[in-house]
Amino acid sequence: MLPWLAHGHFSPFLELAKRLGKRGHAVIYLCSTKVILNSFEKGLIENEYPFLHFIEIKLPYPPELPPHHHTTNELPLHLNYTLMKAFDNANSAFCTILKQIKPDLVIYDLHTPWAPEVAASLSIPAIMFHTSSVSALCYGFHMMKLKEVKFPYPEIEPQGSYWMKRIQEMEFEENKFEERVSIEFSFLKSSEIILEKTFKEDIDQGYIDYASSLVGNRVISIGPLFTAPPKYDVTSDYAGKQVIEWLDKKEKGSTVLVSFGSECYLSREEREEMAYGLEQSMVNFIWVLRFPMEENIISIEKSIPEGFLKRVGERGLVIEKWVPQTRILAHENTGGFISHCGWGSITEAIGFGVPVIAMPMQYDQPINARVVVNAGVGVEVIRNGDEGFNRVEIARVIREVLLKDEGKEIRKKAKEMKEKIIMQGDDQEIDGVVKEFIRICRKQNY
Repeated sequence: MLPWLAHGHFSPFLELAKRLGKRGHAVIYLCSTKVILNSFEKGLIENEYPFLHFIEIKLPYPPELPPHHHTTNELPLHLNYTLMKAFDNANSAFCTILKQIKPDLVIYDLHTPWAPEVAASLSIPAIMFHTSSVSALCYGFHMMKLKEVKFPYPEIEPQGSYWMKRIQEMEFEENKFEERVSIEFSFLKSSEIILEKTFKEDIDQGYIDYASSLVGNRVISIGPLFTAPPKYDVTSDYAGKQVIEWLDKKEKGSTVLVSFGSECYLSREEREEMAYGLEQSMVNFIWVLRFPMEENIISIEKSIPEGFLKRVGERGLVIEKWVPQTRILAHENTGGFISHCGWGSITEAIGFGVPVIAMPMQYDQPINARVVVNAGVGVEVIRNGDEGFNRVEIARVIREVLLKDEGKEIRKKAKEMKEKIIMQGDDQEIDGVVKEFIRICRKQNY
């Protein structure tokens, strides 16, 4: 397995590896950089997954990309494209790894389009695993290949003037974003099947047939693969203990978790609007704050409005960088999740029956936000034109989702979705994937 160098990509590859390996069909190697492997190894109990092995791939790197930057987590934004090119140039290192391991199959990421060529040079079949929503795949592929044709699912198109402007501007340095995406999408056709991290129904399923027709190959659902709360005791970690003990004292469904993932950062203006929005909502909250490395933040207190922490008192908890997110979402006292709408966070929220308060920031997130709203399990905080988020709107949506009668149906739908996911499980999808893998490997051998 070769995921892209982001926690939101590595995590679903890891979850898929666990489910495949538990069926006794495979020895699985997860290949990534040392900084990513180290961060995930901490969360695994020793010998719990004897079939799973981590293997390091070394990147050729320029001086501005030292090993601790071999991940998108806290990567300065101007180095995004540099990291992508460095990973592209690790194709020979990956070829060496494949020669040593001699696997039957390679599973690669949309952002590693060179992987199937390397595998094919050694007569190894390769399959792509798309870790974001299939709706985002549909929208992205359509806009790249069929720009002049009206998108057939207007209900998931990004809404408002802000996103129309952002979509036009979205690019990596030196205007190379569109070129890169075009390359990635062109390699979709090289995978006989495409694995899709999605739900059986109600959320993303309706777009699978369209995705298959666009790509020209079958797109297969393998379930949401959301991460269950860890078996190890997170309360042994100081931050985890602080959060869970605080949350235990609140009322059922009374608290909102605020987290924008490991790659999205609020500007000073956005932090201010969020702070006042949380304050005016009068709802309990856990706010996870992260800052890019280049932003010199001395303390949390200096990054938010003066007196904010004192005014909210025991109603709010502000934590820097990390909280046990799945434990919080699984907690009965959590009633909402303010999210950037990364697909991993969305699947976790839905898997635990928590309504989503959508505040998308970039990439596929505005499409994911529309999917959540369309499915009836969330509400989007509408941006105020080009000016960004507004505290009054933030407070209004929080109260609607957690407290008001208008949010009753959303809360009900989120709980129903959770129960449906638990009842259905993902055994059928994973068993189907195993059969596909065996078929493809046998086809290669013959």
